[in-house]
Amino acid sequence: MFVVTALCAGLLFGFGLIVSGMANPAKVLGFLDLAGQWDPSLAFVMIGAIAVGAIGFALAKRRKKSLLGLPMQLPAAGAVTLRLVLGSAAFGVGWGLAGFCPGPALVALGAGYLKAWGFVGAMLVGMAIFELLERTKAGWRRA
Repeated sequence: MFVVTALCAGLLFGFGLIVSGMANPAKVLGFLDLAGQWDPSLAFVMIGAIAVGAIGFALAKRRKKSLLGLPMQLPAAGAVTLRLVLGSAAFGVGWGLAGFCPGPALVALGAGYLKAWGFVGAMLVGMAIFELLERTKAGWRRA
């Protein structure tokens, strides 16, 4: 049941990204181009997503278990760290240069955007480098 639910949620998310234009890098770059031909339509998509998410989180805070019976796991608020700021900056630079972020890039890959192949490849290399650095750092702590 969990796999089917995850599949349905993923398909709904991907469909929403396609319908909203978030999987189209030209539309995203038009939204980010504040000095040129700015396209504000994605701002409305984001506002809608924030509203739906806020309602979902408000309802989830009242529950001990999810609808599937799993323990409710909500993110904990944490301090703003250098690592968070650098990660956010890297995300923003990648989004601004390519017009993709990870979720929409995977949807665009499936939709046949050639540019998505390069982005997803670079994303996987970046994830592998991060994992190697984390393992190296963990090894230094144990030594």
